[in-house]
Amino acid sequence: MNVDFDQRPFIVIWETTQACDMACVHCRACAQPVRSALELSTDEAKRLIDEVAALEAPVFVLTGGDPLKRPDIFELVEYASTHGVRISLTPSATPLLTKEAILRLKQCGLARLAISLDGPTAEVHDAFRRVPGSYDWTLQAVRWARKIGLPVQINTTITRRNLPYLDSIIALLEHLDIVLWSVFFLVPTGRGSAADLISAEEFEQVFETLYRTSQRVAFDIKSTEAQHYRRYLLQRRTEEKRKGNDHPLPSMLGASTPDGIGRAPQGINDGKGFVFISHLGEVFPSGFLPVSAGNVRRQSLTDLYRHSPLFVALRNSENLKGKCGVCEFREVCGGSRARAYALTGDVFAEEPCCTWQPKPHQPHDRPQPPQVATCSSA
Repeated sequence: MNVDFDQRPFIVIWETTQACDMACVHCRACAQPVRSALELSTDEAKRLIDEVAALEAPVFVLTGGDPLKRPDIFELVEYASTHGVRISLTPSATPLLTKEAILRLKQCGLARLAISLDGPTAEVHDAFRRVPGSYDWTLQAVRWARKIGLPVQINTTITRRNLPYLDSIIALLEHLDIVLWSVFFLVPTGRGSAADLISAEEFEQVFETLYRTSQRVAFDIKSTEAQHYRRYLLQRRTEEKRKGNDHPLPSMLGASTPDGIGRAPQGINDGKGFVFISHLGEVFPSGFLPVSAGNVRRQSLTDLYRHSPLFVALRNSENLKGKCGVCEFREVCGGSRARAYALTGDVFAEEPCCTWQPKPHQPHDRPQPPQVATCSSA
C-alpha cells in the first residue's frame, strides 16, 4: 500500500490510558494502577477517532497502560469499527482480560488483539512484567481469541533480560497460531533502563535470527524501533541474488494479513508515517519519543502531523546527523529517532545501536537541523 507520509500516517497509536495493573520493567509510560482524571473523555476520544478516519490511516492501535481500564473501551471500539477505522487493541494480560471481554471486543468490531509475550516460561515473562500469573493469562487470552476467530499479534520487547531465551520464545510462538510477531527493541525511556539495552552487535545477531525464522514460520515478522533491520534485509537480498538463490525473502512491505491489517511500507519512522497520541492528547512522533508537537484538545491531529515543525523536520532525511546522515540506506532506514533522543538528547543523532559503516562519500554542505523544543510526556 502506497502512503504519502507527508500527508497521512500509516500507523496511529492512541494511548487510551496510563492506568495498568502491571509494573513492567521496560514500560515507556511508567504506568500506574489508577486512571488520570485528565484523560481524553469519551466525546474527545470519538472526535479523535473521527480525525483518524478522515486521515484514512490504515492502522489504528488502542494501547495503554491497559485499555481495559477504561469502562468506555467497548463503546470506543464499536464507534471506530462503524466509522471505517480498523482497530487493533493491546490489553494487558491481567484478570480484566477475560474470555467474555475478548468476545465482546470481537463483537464490537475489533480486528486484531495484540498481546505481549516476553519470555518462553512463566519465570522469565512474569519477572519481566513483575506480576505473577501474567504468563498464564497471556497464553489463555491467545487461545480464547483464536477459538472465536479473532486474529492475534504477539509483541515481544528484546532486552538483555530475555535475549538468551529468543530461540525458545520463537519455538513457543510457532504453536500459538498468530498472524504477526512484532519484535520491539528497547528504547530506554520511562522505566526502560539503558543497562537493559542490547549492543549493536547483538542487534545484528537478532536480525539474523529474525531473518532465518521468517524463512520457515507461518506468521509475519516485523521490527519496531529497529529501523536498521530493513538495511539488513536489503543486504541479505543482495547477497542471495549474488549467489543465484531465488527463494522468497522476507518482504519489508509485508503482505496483508487475514484481518486486513497490512504491514507498514519501508521507510516508516518516528514521525514519518507514525504518530502517537498520549492519554492527555499530546501528539508525539512515537510513544518512545517524548517530544510533543501539540495537543489534539487545541489543534487538529491532521494539521499537527502534516505541518508541525517537529514532524516536518523528522520526515526530512537531510536533517539526520552522523553516519545516519550520509548512509546509503537513510531513506529506507533512518535509524531510531527515539533511541537517538533517549541516549543523546538529539532527535537527529545517529542510531546508537547500528554497526553499519556507510560507504565512502564525498563531503558536501548539509543544512543544519532545526532546533526542536522538547516536552516530556506526562
